[in-house]
This record gives sequence, C-alpha cells and structure tokens, in this order.
Amino acid sequence: MTVATSVRLPRRRLPRRLSAVALACAAAAGMTLVAPAAHAEGTPAPVWSGLDARHYDGPIGHHGTLISKTRLDASVTLPAAGNAYRILYSSPDIHGKPAVSTGAVFLPKRPAPAGGYKTIAWAHGTVGLGDTCAPSAQPRSDRDTEYLGHWLKQGYAVVATDYVGLGTPSLMSYLSGQVSATSTVDSVIAAQQAQLPLSKTWAIVGQSQGAGAALNAARRATALSKGSGLDYRGVVATGAPANIEHIVWQAGPQFPPIALPSGLTTYAAYIVAGFTDARSDLHVDRVLSAAGRRVVRLAEKLCYPELEAALDGAKINSWFTRPLASIPGVQAALVDYMGTPHAGYDRPIFLGQGLKDIDVPAPSALSLYAQMRAAGQPVDFHVYPTQDHSGTVLASMKDSTPFLKRIMR
Repeated sequence: MTVATSVRLPRRRLPRRLSAVALACAAAAGMTLVAPAAHAEGTPAPVWSGLDARHYDGPIGHHGTLISKTRLDASVTLPAAGNAYRILYSSPDIHGKPAVSTGAVFLPKRPAPAGGYKTIAWAHGTVGLGDTCAPSAQPRSDRDTEYLGHWLKQGYAVVATDYVGLGTPSLMSYLSGQVSATSTVDSVIAAQQAQLPLSKTWAIVGQSQGAGAALNAARRATALSKGSGLDYRGVVATGAPANIEHIVWQAGPQFPPIALPSGLTTYAAYIVAGFTDARSDLHVDRVLSAAGRRVVRLAEKLCYPELEAALDGAKINSWFTRPLASIPGVQAALVDYMGTPHAGYDRPIFLGQGLKDIDVPAPSALSLYAQMRAAGQPVDFHVYPTQDHSGTVLASMKDSTPFLKRIMR
C-alpha cells in the first residue's frame, strides 16, 4: 500500500544551511543513481490534426490570443474526454518576442455545469525538444492518460500546452521558467476564446519538467492573466526539479570521467541545448568539445526515447573543453533561466515527492520546501516513501484531489 506523509513543519524560519545541505545531497545523489527505465518503443510519427504549425508565419497578436482551433484526431485524444481540440495561440519566446505555441483542450464527457467547467492547466514533463515530440501530436503515455483522465472524470476541463517552440517555430527553451510560465498561462487565456463551456476558475498541475513550469506559472499567474477575467486558485507540482541550476553551472571537463545513468545524461543534454540556444550571447558553444556540439545537435531534434538510446554510455565531462563556469555571468544566467521561485506566491501550493525518485532526487524538492517555508509561503508538502518519479504522479491523487476540490470551490 502506498504511504503518503503530509509534512508540516513549525511556523518558524528554517536555517538557511538546510537548503544548502539538501542541495549537496541532491548533487551527490545525482552521481550514484541508477537509470530510469527506457521507453519500450520510439516516438511515433506526429499527428497534427490538420493544424501543423511548425512553420507558422502568420499574424500572432497579443499574448494569449487564440489563432486557430481544430478537432483533435481520435488517435491522440484521451479516452475519458468528450470533445477534444488542438489549438494554436500566441505566447512570447525566451527573448520576449511574439511567438506561438500549440496545445490541446480536453472536455469531460459529463454535461457542463452552470458557469462552465473549471479548468486545470496541465504542464507536461520531458518529451524532447524536436517538433515531433509535441504532446498534442502524440498519444499520451499510459500514466498521463490515467492521470489526466482522472481530472476529466472529476469534472475539470484540461488545457495542455506544448510550450513555445515545441511543434512551432524556434527551439523549445527546456526548463526555462519564463517560457513555460507564459506558455501555460496563455494557453488558458486562449482557451477562453474558443467558444467552449469553460469557467473562469482554474488551477495548474504539473509533473517533472512540468512541475517546474507549473510553479513558475503559479508565481506569475495572477499578473500574467490580469485583465482576462480569469480566477487563478493554486498549483499542484510533483517531482519538481528545483535548484538543479546550481549543479549545472559546475559542469565541465573536471566532472568525473564516468558514464552517468542514461536518463540523467539525457536531461543534461536537453539543458545544455536549451540554454545554449536561449543565451547565444554567452557563446556556450565555445566551451563545448566536438562531442558536446554533436550532443547539442542531437538534443535539438531527438525525442526522449531516441536521445536516451543515443547517449547511453556518454560521459558528460567529454562534452566540454573548459568549465561552464569559466563563462562570465553564466551562474547568474542559469539561475535566471531555470530557477524555481521559492517566494512571491499568492495562492496555495501542493508539492508531492517520491523518496525513491531517481530522476529528480528528493533533496531537490526538500530544499525547495525548506526555502518556501522560510519565506512563509502557503505550501503543503506530501512525501511518498515507496514511490519513484513516475509513480508519485498517480500516488499523489488521493491527496491532490481534495486539495484541488478545496481551492476550486
């Protein structure tokens, strides 16, 4: 039986060194973990549902503008959904310039209540950076099918962004707090224009990469949705990759010359590729070896199963000719690019973490929780001792379901 523990510490400031200790543990854990299970099959050919936006060059408009909507193909919908749609909408890129994102909108099978379906904005986990990896153009995983189906059966509509650059022009800025936040919030603003029975009341739910996206969106949701009439209520985040940036900036040829688990190596490749593209002004490529530049090219195109297979046995230290930290300003740039905020939230936060998580080790979420509590944030932390990264998603439902019901009243 799955055990869930809701951790509630006394209302007092925690020592700052607690976060540092937790982070150090995360760094150490990252060097000794076993690899996540590889995907059994490669990524199928994408299904664009008649809305292929990879080369979109039409009008964009103000952020959150709905540009196009089409019925989602039956092969990429959810069994628990009634009507489902693929949407194209405006949202800024990493440089704040007008850009577009795709996404999906799923409606429950039950009739809409008066006032419309309350909405969950779903922030997805790592799938890759290539356009064919876009979740709205692929069948959902078994886990996500069950998880999103659960919320549909609870009577919520689900609005699921792909994030700017994933299936649209430019490269998706992997783990960028800014882009994932705006992509998530703007998807809900756009869905309101789709002539669907949606309530103004909404919350955010995310896992892994999506947990970081969800928390960044939660921190900015009220401000980003100002003037839209939306009523933001709170966030559920499981497996949040917090404080990882403080490990990333230490990358370089001085890393131990060993092959890490392929899953961790894959995440690292996506981070390097996304950051290199987002901060071209820092010329990260100048500290990359020929092998590192090849890894970046692969990461820009391959979805998770294919990249994980390609990088099996790779040694991260071989990607660099000089330490990443030798680039002036890179540490601050990484914090700005992929940091998870621990203060400034104005609505309730649900954090869920599995203690057997080998993708995002527990000290990552523990350090974030300590920081949030020290900052007096409205956070509940639920620990699942027997669950890994993926298992925590479904195990957390018994706690996150009443949490969402309470905040969405």
